[in-house]
Amino acid sequence: MNTLTLSEARALVTAAMAGAGHGPAEADLIADHLIDCELRGLPFGGLARAVSIVERVRTTAEAPQPMRVTAETPVSATLDGGDQVGYLVGMRALELAVAKARAHGMAAVAARNTWYTGMFSYYLEKATAAGFAGMIAGSGPAVVAPHGGTEGRFGTNPIAFGFPATPTPVIWDIGTSTVMYGEVVLKARLGEKLQPGQAYDATGNSTLDPAAALQGAFGVWGGHKGSGLAVVVQLLGMLSGAAADPPGISDCGFFVLLLDPAALTDADDYRRRVTTFTESIRATRPVEGGSGVRVPFDRSAACRAEALRRGTIDVSEPVIAALRKAAHA
Repeated sequence: MNTLTLSEARALVTAAMAGAGHGPAEADLIADHLIDCELRGLPFGGLARAVSIVERVRTTAEAPQPMRVTAETPVSATLDGGDQVGYLVGMRALELAVAKARAHGMAAVAARNTWYTGMFSYYLEKATAAGFAGMIAGSGPAVVAPHGGTEGRFGTNPIAFGFPATPTPVIWDIGTSTVMYGEVVLKARLGEKLQPGQAYDATGNSTLDPAAALQGAFGVWGGHKGSGLAVVVQLLGMLSGAAADPPGISDCGFFVLLLDPAALTDADDYRRRVTTFTESIRATRPVEGGSGVRVPFDRSAACRAEALRRGTIDVSEPVIAALRKAAHA
């Protein structure tokens, strides 16, 4: 592992994104998202994902098209992402949702024809900072097997919920697969193995080989309950018009729902009640030998604060080498 300062890491990502054809503002937005993943201890979604973005751009024959709104009402909109990377499309969808929710108390925005939409808590942290509660769900290519099966039928299908609170929001952000796509890709790059029970090869046998898993299917999280949730998330993403089984890394569905608490109750009082409730959760008597009870997003906030204090992140040499090559290609 190599240690990079945060400014070095950001410069490396923005240069690689520029090399892949993104303008300065686009490169900076993507870098901000990826660096935040690193700060929060999720390296598979950080600089390693930048390598995957470059690879996807360079293996796609047709250039991406401008985003466009294909349907709209005062409280909703649907975006065609033009096959642009999801970090850009997701932010555009969030901006539309925030504007509509601010004007009308609630909003639902969906996007399709995009890929790699990233960490949903990134978007929800911005939404909660603006005072909104919200949910984001995303569908994708068929890489996850339903409970009881060994063939891919839905995506890793993340779902996240966010609520304003003080000093940090409550954000629960999970994937509905036993392992996320980015984790498998990174393990394949580094020659590492998966954990038992996480994936199947193309013949339906359990595998620890990430390359074999990418040709087969990942397991679903949470047994039959998680499998049911994954189906629901896929259907929410498909509200955008996204395909149920898009080819390769393409046509991910992105669905964001925002609510202004003021449309239903006293917004300031709601924030106070959420804050008091979360404090009571943290004050729960822990199990013997336990380190204390956390609220969703506590770990991320603490990890990021420590990384910012340290001012550095650790990145594997193969990822750094690939990004340097991309930046100078």
